[in-house]
Formats: sequence, C-alpha cells, structure tokens
Amino acid sequence: MNILLINHYAGSKMHGMEYRPYYMSREWVQMGHQVTIVAADQSHLRTKNPVVQDEFTEEWLDGIRYVWLKTPPYEGNGVKRAFNMFSFVGKLYKYKRRIIELSQPDVVIASSTYPLDTYPAASIARQTGAKLIFEVHDLWPLSPMVLGGMSPWHPFIFIMQRGENYAMRTVDGVVSILPKANLHLVDHGMDPKKYTHIPNGVDVAEWEGADQPLPTEHEQVIRKYKEEGYFLVGYAGSIGPANAMDTLIESAPSLKNEKVKFFLVGKGPFKEGLEQRTRELNVDNVVFLPPIPKATIPDFLHHMDALYIGAKKDPLYKFGVNPNKLIDYLMAGRPIIHGVEAGNDMVKDSGSGISIPAENEEAIGAAVRELMSMPKEELEKMGANGRRYALANHDYKKLAQRFIDAMK
Repeated sequence: MNILLINHYAGSKMHGMEYRPYYMSREWVQMGHQVTIVAADQSHLRTKNPVVQDEFTEEWLDGIRYVWLKTPPYEGNGVKRAFNMFSFVGKLYKYKRRIIELSQPDVVIASSTYPLDTYPAASIARQTGAKLIFEVHDLWPLSPMVLGGMSPWHPFIFIMQRGENYAMRTVDGVVSILPKANLHLVDHGMDPKKYTHIPNGVDVAEWEGADQPLPTEHEQVIRKYKEEGYFLVGYAGSIGPANAMDTLIESAPSLKNEKVKFFLVGKGPFKEGLEQRTRELNVDNVVFLPPIPKATIPDFLHHMDALYIGAKKDPLYKFGVNPNKLIDYLMAGRPIIHGVEAGNDMVKDSGSGISIPAENEEAIGAAVRELMSMPKEELEKMGANGRRYALANHDYKKLAQRFIDAMK
C-alpha cells in the first residue's frame, strides 16, 4: 500500500518532535508499505529544522520519503505562525501534481494539528481514488478558543471550524490519539463508526537500547542521596506552566522533615522562577538538574524510586490525554504519582501508581508518604504493572498495525 501522510510538523530522530509520524511510518515501511511524509521545513516543535534551498525538497530517512515544503520562519503562536500555516496549505496545492506523481497514494492521511490540510488532502484523494483519513492530535479550533480565549467569530477560528466541519463530513475515517475526542467530533458531523482511538507509543527496542548513562554531574548527586537512604522522586520534561510544577514545589515544605528528594531534570520558561520559589520556601529537598539527551532519560528514570507527572486543570482534558512522558514513566517500571484530571487515567487503569487531584500540593505530599511506607515488593509490583501496560497498549509495532486496520 502507498501511504501519503501530510503533517506540517512531522519530525524524526534527526530533527526532533514531533515523533509520531516518523515512528508510525517506519513501522509501515518495515511491513512493506511505501510511505511519503509531506511536512513544512519550519516547525516550532523540532529541535533541528531541515535546511532546504528549494521550495520542494525530497529526502529519504530510514526508508521513508520526506518532502519538505519551504515556508516562512516564525516563533510562538502569533500572526507569523498563522501565515506559516496558510503558506504550507498553499504549497500543498501548488505542488499537488508532483506529490501525487511521487507518492501514488492508496491512502492519504491529513495529520497536521490544525484541520486546513484536509482540503488539499481531500483533493489529492479524489484525484487518485485514495482513501482519506483525518488524524486528530489536538482539537482545533476548540483548543485556541478555550486556552486562548478566542471568539468563535474570530476570522481565524471561523476558518478553522469550517475546516474541521468539512473534514468530519468528507473523510473515510478518523484516527485520534485522544480516547474521547469522538464526543466532540460527532457534534461537528463525524459518523461515530468512522472513529478509531490510537494512542501515542514507544519504540520498545529503541527505548530498551537507550543505554547512554547519566552525565557525571547528575549521577554523583543522585548516588549521594541514594546511599544516604533518601526516597527519590523524579520528573523529566519541560518545566513550564502546563505541567503544574509550581504545585510540586509548593508540596516540598510539607516533606522537609522526611527523607525524600525531588529531582527535576529539564528546562523551560518557569525553571528560574521555580528555583527562586524553593529559596523563598527555604527547602532543600528539591534538586534542579540540567536537561539530558533523550537517550539518557531511561537511565535517569531507573535511578528514581518514584516518578511524578502533573498538569494544570484544563477543560479540554475531558476528551482524554496521552502524554509521551507518561509512556516513558510506564516503561521505566517505577511507581507513578499522577496529578492529572482527565477523561482517561492510564495510571489507574494500569495499577502503576497513585492518582491524585490536579494542582493539589497536600495530595502530592500524602502520595509520597504512602509510597515511602509501602514494602519494596509492592512498589516493584506497581512498576511491573505499568511496564506491562505500556508494552500491551503503546508498542508502535502494534499501533502501526491498528492504524493499517483503520485504513482498510
């Protein structure tokens, strides 16, 4: 089968996020399918954007044909990003014939966060007789309306809503990483029978083969407290507002007399402010460490006794969440403190830790104490439950096959 995947922000191991298109496509190639990814050369998500000179650049990565369409640079979520989106959609139309000649698609997947790529994707599908799949990552334009306070009558929102409605009426199937996105999409014209939930995943062989050890700076301080008998609670990821890291910091004073240390690895716009807050609270049980490479994350997680993940309360979460960080935590086989309120709860479902209310520092302290009081065997059982759940539900080999089944 020839698969054409259109995703504005598609990345790879070489370029960074977003990874899902790359891992899915690599599995499809290994199954014997031909895959073409069409993406913009500019993305705020990637660590490294491709360097292209021409408007249309072809590149091969791990058996996947990438087509990079040159678009204007931008930063953040302002007008320039909107201009970049419209530029990408325009280039899809401009190079439609060339894309068809290269990919000869049997299936076209419109997979950008925003729904406007469905228009050119549908045009390609009609011209080639291909099936059309709409892949939902975030709910647009609902997300900017709820999070950004944008009016439904704002021109940008109005255009996006028309795109989503068009997609729901037109496509042959809808795939979403959000388990309950169908609750929203049926209100915009989707036939419920067209919906398939396929979550984010993990490349198991890559995860298990990520044997890059911690930097000496990290390893020495972690080993010091481990040898002194401290219970270590880890967090690895962005230190920003969405992750409720301020709540974690506010829980620290209630545990200052316990033998517990929080280790926070990562960077983000709130890191400096949170470090200042720990000094104001006069606590020494929170340790901030520099970010580490992706290949080192498993080693860091394995050094911890428990892992924390949190999120701000968000009305959009009623449709479910599927953070990659949580899948890493499950794979690490460590008990998880899960401070996220959503339409799904992978920690509760897997029996891999303790779920607590979001943005509740008292609940974090209570969860840490509960884990510290548990026998080692019980903690190991929680960790084993999580890893087993991840392997059963988030292995990209299995998810890629489910996606193929949805296409068929």
